[in-house]
Amino acid sequence: MADVSPLTTDGLVRILFGSSAFQMLNAGRNLGLFRLLRSSPGLTAREVEQELGLAERPVQILLLGTTALGLTVREGEHYRNAGLLDGLFADGTWEIIDDLIDYEERIVRPAEVDFTESLRADTNVGLRRIKGSGPDLYHRLSADPELEQLFYRCMRSWSRLSNPVLVEKADLTGVRRVLDVGGGDGVNAIALAEANPGVSFTVLDLPGTVEIARRRIAERGLADRIEVRAADIFADDYPPGHDCVLFANQLVIWSPEENTRLLGKAYAALPEGGRVLVFSAMSDDSGDGPLYAALDNVYFATLPAGSSTIYRWGQYEEWFAAAGFVKPERLPGGRWTPHGVISAVK
Repeated sequence: MADVSPLTTDGLVRILFGSSAFQMLNAGRNLGLFRLLRSSPGLTAREVEQELGLAERPVQILLLGTTALGLTVREGEHYRNAGLLDGLFADGTWEIIDDLIDYEERIVRPAEVDFTESLRADTNVGLRRIKGSGPDLYHRLSADPELEQLFYRCMRSWSRLSNPVLVEKADLTGVRRVLDVGGGDGVNAIALAEANPGVSFTVLDLPGTVEIARRRIAERGLADRIEVRAADIFADDYPPGHDCVLFANQLVIWSPEENTRLLGKAYAALPEGGRVLVFSAMSDDSGDGPLYAALDNVYFATLPAGSSTIYRWGQYEEWFAAAGFVKPERLPGGRWTPHGVISAVK
């Protein structure tokens, strides 16, 4: 059960004006406030005006918002970043957060206005905000190359944020070759290949995506260990010769019936004793958390595909059993994002 504090009026204000809270974060990022205070902590409001080239009123609005939200800290007349933000700058994570803010602003938020209608219709109504005519976000991206480039750049950043969990929890002991189904631009295969030098990989995804993957894999000098194949993961048979099948941030997109079907295809492609690994953000079986999964589900309900959602751990175990897999094992990541790995054996 999630540890949920009783709702207060301050908490209600944060929910009611949640969109405004994001805009304060976005403005602080876009206008350079956080980078400025990283390089020059302790500036006064007047000094912030001069450094950012803004008038007095906008800076008052901005500093009031970021400080009330805890993003910045006021000490007398001087301002600095919150310790968390400075820590993100120090360890390089701010580059990732920067991309995620961009993703929320340019891809997620335009579609979020359709969240209520998406719930009513039980499908991704927000997809109408994306150019093209495909049934899901991934097939439509090719109609807007600029948006497609942004999408995969930001997906790479999401993966950089969560991939330490994948690398830590995905046990590839005894595995020779991994099939990365829906492997996108190869970010997951690259991370695992670098951490497991004795293992080879095949990335399977749509034709437009695999070209991006080939370039990135070659850039990392891993073309001899990571093969790339174009395929429809539902319509095409999975190539033989793999003793592990990985679904990384993939089953969250599809319906329970589609996920059972994909796992069945994995089962058919694996030898006896072969392993399936699912890596994703997970929802608690109790149904009341975590908050990350609850709020991220606005995106999944509105945009990617008609049945996308962040599933509970137990649902994956049900699908494993339906596909024929045994010995499921849960491996929570234990970090601030609710990512984890769940595995089973043929």
